Amino acid sequence: MMILDKPYVSKFLEDSLIDMQIPVLRNKALEELNISSKILTIDEDEFIKKVKLSQIPLIFSNSENSINWINQNLNFTDLPQKISIFKDKFEFRKIMQPFYPNYFFKKVNFSELEKIDISKIHFPFIIKPSIGFFSLGVYLINKVEEWPKIVKFIQRDMQNINKIFPIEVINSSSFIIEENIEGEEFAVDVYFNSHGNPVILNILKHYFASPEDTSDRLYVTSKKIIEESREIFLETLKKISQATKIKNFPMHIEFRVDENNKIGIIEANPMRFAGLCVTDLAYFAWGTNNYKMFFEQKAPDWNNILKGKEGKTYAMVVGNIPADINLRDIKSIDYNKFAKKFSKPLDIRKINYQEFPLFAIAFAEFDESNIREMVKLLKDDFRDVIHLKIRRI
Repeated sequence: MMILDKPYVSKFLEDSLIDMQIPVLRNKALEELNISSKILTIDEDEFIKKVKLSQIPLIFSNSENSINWINQNLNFTDLPQKISIFKDKFEFRKIMQPFYPNYFFKKVNFSELEKIDISKIHFPFIIKPSIGFFSLGVYLINKVEEWPKIVKFIQRDMQNINKIFPIEVINSSSFIIEENIEGEEFAVDVYFNSHGNPVILNILKHYFASPEDTSDRLYVTSKKIIEESREIFLETLKKISQATKIKNFPMHIEFRVDENNKIGIIEANPMRFAGLCVTDLAYFAWGTNNYKMFFEQKAPDWNNILKGKEGKTYAMVVGNIPADINLRDIKSIDYNKFAKKFSKPLDIRKINYQEFPLFAIAFAEFDESNIREMVKLLKDDFRDVIHLKIRRI
């Protein structure tokens, strides 16, 4: 069964639900998101009844906004407890500590950030909300002198974020300070089947504009990425299954891998795949449907899927609004100009920039002929496509 919620439901997801006729919880968000009437919906009582009749129900949500409803209505199952394990980064670190005994992490209160003596912490380190989403409020600190400025940034971010996301998605009351995991960053869409075995649906490599960059601007996938990393991640995912005993459980999880193939876990996001429709990149890259794979309990046939994909890279690019632009000052976005930044665009998904600090998610194909274009997009601030209102004095 599916729980849909804000901030965004793609037409691809809608079409998938219509095709599969998977029961969807009839909630307030369906009306606000203007979801197709062709989708099979059921009320809360019927949804809960179906869960009670299932030994290990298949439940998926496109958004972590649904966590509160699950906590309140499905607390007769172990689902709220399983979700909390992964959603709280500090708790997840504690559970995985036997596998990573030397990994440093510490929980701190938001109200105490200005008072912390960080001189005793090994640099560089990362600070992020214990319960967070989409790299919001995440910063890399390289030296003591940067700390006062970073605290100011965090205070600004949390003031804005708390107006947008519920506490189950981002909780600004506590943060986790942890050592910076060296290496390249990857994100994996995976589900753990009825036996607890991990099934990898896609692997995305996360590119950054600089060592200090923590944004979600660019994720890519390719035949090389899948072939070189799939077995490595499977071993770690098996450890997670062993430690948590999860079954029929979807997840989006992020890793770092160093030059010796040593893996560090960044975070695990329960009950969903890559957020804001980013998981749809699997369709554009491989022709697969991650939603169907989960509900039909199938695994990608990578040997056949990757045939003929040599030299091709498939990317997701987030159209961010610069942090210094007030969303209320935006008059319009030139989406045609944004699309022309890609020589091989596959799809441009418009996002409500009046509510969220991004205006689009783009999917595109790259190869040797236009790979420089992809790298250039990392440092593009997109100000040339953002039209601001004229302020009258």
